[in-house]
Amino acid sequence: MIHSTSLLHHNHHRFLFSFRSKPSLSDNSNSHSQSQSISFSKSLSLPSSSPPLSSCCRVARISTETLELSPPPPGFNFRREIARLTALRNKLAACNTLQDKLRVIDVDSRVRRFFGSSSRHRNTVLARLLSELRLDSFNLFLLKCLVAAGQEHVLCLSEIITQSGTRAMASGSVKSAFYALAKMIENMDSSNRNSGAGFGKTATGMGLEDHEIRDLNKLLETLAQIERFYDCIGGVIGYQITVLELIVQQLADRKNTNWSPHMHEVKECQILGIDAPTGLDLSENTEYASQAALWGIEGLPDLGEIYPLGGSADRLDLVDPNTGECLPAAMLPFCGRTLLEGLIRDLQAREFLYFKLYGKQCITPVAIMTSSAKNNHKHITSLCERLSWFGRGRSTFQLFEQPLVPVVGAEDGQWLVTKPFSPLSKPGGHGVIWKLAHDKGIFKWFFCQGRKGATVRQVSNVVAATDLTLLALAGIGLRQGKKLGFASCERISGATEGINVLMEKESSDGNWEYGISCIEYTEFDKFGITDGSLVPKSVSGGRLECTMQNIADNYFNSYSSRCYNGVEDKLDTFIVYNERRRVTSSAKKKRRHGNKSLRQTPDGALLDMLRNAHDLLSPCDIKLPKIEADQNYVDSGPPFLILLHPALGPLWEVTRQKFYGGSISEGSELQIEVAEFFWRNVQLNGSLVIIAENVMGSMKIDESGQSILHNGQRCGRCKLQNVKVLNKGIDWSYGGNVYWKHDVHRSEVLQIILHGNAEFEATDVVLQGNHVFEVPDGYKLKIMPGSPGLAIQLDPIEQGMMDSGSWHWDYKIEGYHIKLELVES
Repeated sequence: MIHSTSLLHHNHHRFLFSFRSKPSLSDNSNSHSQSQSISFSKSLSLPSSSPPLSSCCRVARISTETLELSPPPPGFNFRREIARLTALRNKLAACNTLQDKLRVIDVDSRVRRFFGSSSRHRNTVLARLLSELRLDSFNLFLLKCLVAAGQEHVLCLSEIITQSGTRAMASGSVKSAFYALAKMIENMDSSNRNSGAGFGKTATGMGLEDHEIRDLNKLLETLAQIERFYDCIGGVIGYQITVLELIVQQLADRKNTNWSPHMHEVKECQILGIDAPTGLDLSENTEYASQAALWGIEGLPDLGEIYPLGGSADRLDLVDPNTGECLPAAMLPFCGRTLLEGLIRDLQAREFLYFKLYGKQCITPVAIMTSSAKNNHKHITSLCERLSWFGRGRSTFQLFEQPLVPVVGAEDGQWLVTKPFSPLSKPGGHGVIWKLAHDKGIFKWFFCQGRKGATVRQVSNVVAATDLTLLALAGIGLRQGKKLGFASCERISGATEGINVLMEKESSDGNWEYGISCIEYTEFDKFGITDGSLVPKSVSGGRLECTMQNIADNYFNSYSSRCYNGVEDKLDTFIVYNERRRVTSSAKKKRRHGNKSLRQTPDGALLDMLRNAHDLLSPCDIKLPKIEADQNYVDSGPPFLILLHPALGPLWEVTRQKFYGGSISEGSELQIEVAEFFWRNVQLNGSLVIIAENVMGSMKIDESGQSILHNGQRCGRCKLQNVKVLNKGIDWSYGGNVYWKHDVHRSEVLQIILHGNAEFEATDVVLQGNHVFEVPDGYKLKIMPGSPGLAIQLDPIEQGMMDSGSWHWDYKIEGYHIKLELVES
């Protein structure tokens, strides 16, 4: 095995059944991107008692925020605080009822000091205040947990309402605020005893403002989510303990000391080495890759889809241009549609391919993890409703919301706050998806629908479904009975990506354990991997984040003796490789003005999509401009725009049988939104946009009143043969063009719009200048040479061809490949 330091500059990506990247052992910074897939059994095994967090969800403190924070209190002892909280957690874990827990936490020194008072009357007033807030026992317990965890400053009121009705600065903690308000009520008692005024917005204008009460309620909701989700480590108290342990471990690492509260775990299973895992390279072993893709298509009815969409995507800086509201990554308008719509289009393209091969409808269940960050859940739900759940039916979706967790100052373990009752909170990482899906019954939901596994896709990766990567990944996982797989590629040095590794461990019983796992880029230092420096921050802060890919650590295989070459073939985990731009290209961050790097920006992702389009069409004897390196397009647009609906394939060997001959000139634009398409010897110089209303089929209302897409029925169709398209196309000099949004200004365009099952055919003609051909439902428009000019013929489609059309592509499997034949009705 190779020691970890040999993995310098290697990267990973996700899985399957997911996409991820592989590590390289050379100095040329190979990276890996991935997709993932997982398999289901009737039950999901989770720790039964209260194990350390590393057993139930992998964690890493990774997020940073630029915030101003006062220096830590002098003499703060992390170890003493961890010991105090650990003792409290153990006592709470032994309680059987909520009242028992309240009795235990009331004894805690911080809680006693915070809620206690030398004045009996003042205690009575404080109790009255809490009563007026209508806090039940559980919410009161949550507030006391917050105080016990040393975070009473979260309840700080920066100002209070004085007796005269004006606001004045208060001292610091909610205790001070409560006591100030209590004193105010004491002073009011004599004059307002009979007025009936209470806490909140009183008749005299005193009390908490409505927005403050809303913030307090939101805080209680956040605390409740933490208490429930992190129940396996002790809820709010356990969250704080784990954060402090990570901080202490980081400090110890800086000092090269070995303190760790979990050293026994390291001794029980010691990592002896990591290496670059071997696996199928889809770009080299093309025959086996084609076979694996066919397995994936055949197994589509056995698979679900999982989309972790709960991230805040702060680096995208995405804002609604009309309202100014911050938006989540799923709403990024990429190439004319949101990223979420792109995920569903890719899925529907695979389902359309399944229909064309087997003649059966397949609707894949989709589980989406959302969050409340940037109104993520609301935006995603609204989008799905607005698009009628993409013609799939509401019952085929399950949306479940991940908890937000507080961002913690790295210097003193204090939660960062933005205002009273409002800790700075972020989603708890994509890794929460596993426990959350278990808690919410998502795995049971999949299993009840006959699903054996699921493909996991990240929303910002816009190329993951390119060609056969996804299908081959799923096919191998299903056919070989694997539990977890990764699609991986070379890594770019300096990218915020992890690496896939083959990990070798020795357990305390003398057995050897092997598995394909991941090292996140945030943990490179831990494994002795250096990959560039971090940007300085005014304050280093983080949150407890669960990493999604490290579920792989629970799928290690154990052997009585050490294994050497070829151990990967025997493992429950596996990996496949492909060219980077067919595995990962992400739209993760906004390109900043003056920044010359397009890496992980929408601009860079578009260029990778266009490179894929070039690779797809060039073997079809279609001449296209070459795409140079990214730096050549920093100050200009791309050399062309080609946007093809994935249902044209999605396998490239399928798409290529629909295209042959011709050319696409530099500066041209081609958009094809139709699956039944025929291109022969077409020369494009300008813009050609083909939009079908029914790309893959038509909508029908089912018995429950929902619109469901029926594949293959009443599709739009387009044939172009020996056609020249000449127009001015995109105005590339227009400063308002945003190419990655496909928001461009055109001087001229040839646009073909197909309503319903409309068909369009053009043969042996030159279509020059600005034209819009809009074909009504039920009709076929033919354009032929005229005398002079063009002959245009519009005829109704024969009644017997209304559903199937006047022609269609027939798909057949021959050996390891799919062959197409154009059939005239």
